[in-house]
Amino acid sequence: MSPHTTFQAALLAALLLAPLVTQAAPMMSPPTTLSAKAKSSVLVQLAAQRLAKGLDADHDYRITAQHPGADGTQVLRAAHTWKGLRIFGSDSVVVLDAQAEVLSETASERRQSIGKGSANPLGALTASFSVQPQINAKAAIAAALAALPAGATHVIKPRAELLIWPVMRMQRVVGAGAKAEEELNAVDVQDVVERFELAYLVRTRMRQGEQPIYHDTIVSARDGAVLDRWSMLQTVIGVGKSQYNGEVPLSTTLRDGQYLLLDPERGKGGAHGAMAITNANHGSSAGKVYTNATNIWGDGRQYIEGGSTTGPNGQTAAVNAMWGLMNTYDALKNVFGWLSLDGRDTSTYIAAHVGRGYDNAYYSDTCRCMFIGDGTYFTSLGAIDVIGHEMGHGVTAATSDLVYSGESGGLNESASDIIGEIVEGYARAGGKGETFPEEGNDWQLGTEISRNATPLRWMIRPSKDGNSPDAWSSSLRRLDVHYSSGPNNRMFYFLAKGSRADAAGDYHSKYLVKQPRAMTGIGVDKAYRIWFRANTTKFTSSTNYADARAKMILAAEELYGKDSRESIAVQRAYAAINVGADVDEPTREDN
Repeated sequence: MSPHTTFQAALLAALLLAPLVTQAAPMMSPPTTLSAKAKSSVLVQLAAQRLAKGLDADHDYRITAQHPGADGTQVLRAAHTWKGLRIFGSDSVVVLDAQAEVLSETASERRQSIGKGSANPLGALTASFSVQPQINAKAAIAAALAALPAGATHVIKPRAELLIWPVMRMQRVVGAGAKAEEELNAVDVQDVVERFELAYLVRTRMRQGEQPIYHDTIVSARDGAVLDRWSMLQTVIGVGKSQYNGEVPLSTTLRDGQYLLLDPERGKGGAHGAMAITNANHGSSAGKVYTNATNIWGDGRQYIEGGSTTGPNGQTAAVNAMWGLMNTYDALKNVFGWLSLDGRDTSTYIAAHVGRGYDNAYYSDTCRCMFIGDGTYFTSLGAIDVIGHEMGHGVTAATSDLVYSGESGGLNESASDIIGEIVEGYARAGGKGETFPEEGNDWQLGTEISRNATPLRWMIRPSKDGNSPDAWSSSLRRLDVHYSSGPNNRMFYFLAKGSRADAAGDYHSKYLVKQPRAMTGIGVDKAYRIWFRANTTKFTSSTNYADARAKMILAAEELYGKDSRESIAVQRAYAAINVGADVDEPTREDN
């Protein structure tokens, strides 16, 4: 008997939808690792451009990540430093050819405002900026913990990084000064550096009982004051399909007479050597990999509170999780050649039965893994687009690493909502092929796991949840990231499927004022190719809505050509959510 066995479910054929069409070569190159010499060469190339960019000699780069790029390239993520300290939210996306020569650099502009360089708008205000802290890292951690709940225990030891914290403010661009607040478009404003603070970024990952409390806190290195804080619990409270798909095939491992929910066909290394599902057994830690005496798992029913987590009823949550994990991995691999969360095929895992009746699922940056609850208000949160959503956080963390606060945090959440829907459709169409299907998702998050069948989020009309806006406004950055994601979710739907002219319907945007009033979508496959390329090869950690639009246009132009229908559709889709100006669509004869 082979060391791993895949069983085929009797009802699988009933789940398959229309076959996929057209073959497209994977976008990503095979993962490789640059040598220390090659990385050093890249840093030299980047540093040589400082003078041309108006930066002084104290500016430098620190490579933080590497992953496959498009069309045989490699992508490096490099933090900007000044006098050896990282400038928070300021980084570069560097695209390299096969010889590690720099092809392009996309950079945040926050670094421009510090030092003595000619590009510095703050000039003498920052030339003498001191990088000597008045308090140490231990005191900074104590200040961060003082504002968190008492009695919580650490999941990992707190860490403090001394860095330069840009204090940002929104400023209107020239020509937008007279506009009323409600008339502002996202490109009418820009984020500018008001001043810099020497600070510590304190990362705390704690639990109070079974509730995870993950925060990043900015603490002044001068006096210990808390300058900012945001939650790092990257969650989704619902989405669906899996316990909800009947019987499904699982890739498992046979070891010493026991079957394990350990998938040897996907991923390598990591905590378990392969993709795995573990049993938290109502605790807060991940627990051990699921085992079973036979290779038939689960009973297809919602977990009964108080019952065994290892018996057939308890195994169902694990089946849900494995099915979602397999389909998300396959969708990214088959279409893009992107392997696992980091593009380098490093295995991850999902812990089922976290807490008791826990109504959530989340991605943890401490283990680069995921946790799912059994639900009380909801049913099992291991639905396929929940898993896709959480794995999407892992992809974003490995690439653009969008800061989980403000507009960038909303885009981070939207990136996960989008991949959740993409994977849902891909799985329903059979989970194979090199393109994403046009049908198979409902553009609603949480319908299937909700006990009253009410979605948690509507991508077509986000405001139907009572909290999410349909379009950008200057107040967007003050919303919870699960709500500020709404406009970008709507943008993606319009880009893929188009809008409608009926002003009374959910599919209409008042911001589309050019011809035709109902924009034409370019299809799910093209829309997601553009989004994935922008997020993985162009977005920086501080990308906001206006910057996302600009980078999406660039991605569309690279894939389909300048002034292509796809590029124009991106402009129209963002215009539909009040980001940038609307444009006319070309007629068939024009293109």
